[in-house]
Formats: sequence, C-alpha cells, structure tokens
Amino acid sequence: MSDEISELPTTYRYFGQQFQLWRQAAQVRRETVAEATSYSVDMVKSVEQGRRKVPARMAEIADEMFGAKGILLAGLSHLKRDKFPVRAMDFMIYEDQAILLNWYENALIPGLLQTEEYALALISGRCPPLDEETVAERVAGRMERQALLTRTPPVAFNFVIYEAALRAAIGGPEVHRRQLLHLLDAGAPHNVAIHVLPFDRTIPPALNGPMVLLETAEHEHFVYFEGQSQSQLTSDPDEVSTQAQRYGMIRGEALDCAESARFIERMVAEG
Repeated sequence: MSDEISELPTTYRYFGQQFQLWRQAAQVRRETVAEATSYSVDMVKSVEQGRRKVPARMAEIADEMFGAKGILLAGLSHLKRDKFPVRAMDFMIYEDQAILLNWYENALIPGLLQTEEYALALISGRCPPLDEETVAERVAGRMERQALLTRTPPVAFNFVIYEAALRAAIGGPEVHRRQLLHLLDAGAPHNVAIHVLPFDRTIPPALNGPMVLLETAEHEHFVYFEGQSQSQLTSDPDEVSTQAQRYGMIRGEALDCAESARFIERMVAEG
C-alpha cells in the first residue's frame, strides 16, 4: 500500500469499499451512478477508493439504486477524519494503555510535551500540505493525548530531548520561547522526567533517530519508530531489547532533571 493511500481517513476508505460492493452486487456501472447523481465518473471512483467523502446526494441516490434499503446511508454519520495519521494508529492505542513511556527525540519536541501553537506550526507546515480541517483535527488529537500526563493512576514518563530539538525555532521566536517555558512546567509533576542531551554529550546512538519504548498494564513491551513517511511498532523481544539498550546509553549521557531545567532556563534567557 502506498503512503498516499495509507494516509486516507479510515472511515472514507471503509465507506468506499462498502459503496463499491453494493454497486457491484447490484450490477450497476460507475457511469450509471455518475449520470444519475450528476457527478463525474472520476468522483464515483474517488469515493470508492476512499479519496473523497461521498456527497450526501450521491449516497442517497446510490442507496436506492443499489437496493441497500438505508444500510449504505447509515454510514454517512460515521464519515469523520482520523485524528491521527493512519500509520500511527496502533501506537496511539498502546500509548493510551501505557504505564511507562521512555521517549527520545532528536529533532522535535515530543508530541506529549508540545504546546498547541508549536503543534499547529508543525502540522500545518507538512509537505505535501494538509487541508485546514485535517490540520485542526490533528492538532486537537495531539492535545487530547496530553491527558496521559495527568492520568490517575499516573503514568511514568521519561523524556530525553536532544539539544537540536530545543534549538529549532518551530513557529518563530515567540512560539519557540513559549514552548521552552512549557517544558519547564511540564517537567514539574513527579511522574514526568525531562532530560536534555547537550551537543557536547552526543554519542552515535543519539543520531539514529527518535524512539518510544512503552510498557502496558499487562506488561507488554513495545518500541515505536517514526520517520519521514513510515513508522513501525513492534513487540519483538530482540528489537525491544536492542532499542532499550540504546535508550539507556542516551539517557546515561543526558543531564539530570535539575540540570536539564537549568539548561532550558538559560536558553530562554538567551532569547
């Protein structure tokens, strides 16, 4: 499956498959649907592939044309965009079940620690660009995830952030400053540890990219990687062990929480 297809809203793709199955069962051609609904054949094809949200008029006419007796129409109310990229959905499920997260980022502020304006700058600046509705929903979804930080019983968080991520002024100087101040606040609760890995303590594993190691209440262990257009979530014991060792090396070189807070405070003062 191509990255483009995998990023389509799940509900759009599911409805499109149902639309196509009903059409084929009724032995109706796409051209016939297009003519009856006054839409193009390409539009019908896009709906069936989940690339476009089905127009209500098309759904109403098609439901009757296919003899679906309201079953196809019932799916309209569920056509919502995904709050997260499809490729990250499995991780979000296990993140919500976590009792422990060890998170390393070398280029960006971890999503659970981002301010809304920082997240907006990141998501709206994506290439290729997303439409405004998708951007708003992705930002809202990211903010909702942050409820994990204050959950009861508390989840244990250990974040290690490479200095490069702290230096990147995403969204401009003021957004950057407020993001740094937010990190100081976010690290105050006893269950949230934020560590900085300065440039002068760089080790090779720290340059290999971000990772998240998590443990669920059932004591399942996972590691998650995310790149430009692909991501991977695995519970393979060998892979989890390897990445845990790398995380441990990175964490061992990072500043402790108090030193990290002072490091961030100096960055804020420097402007």
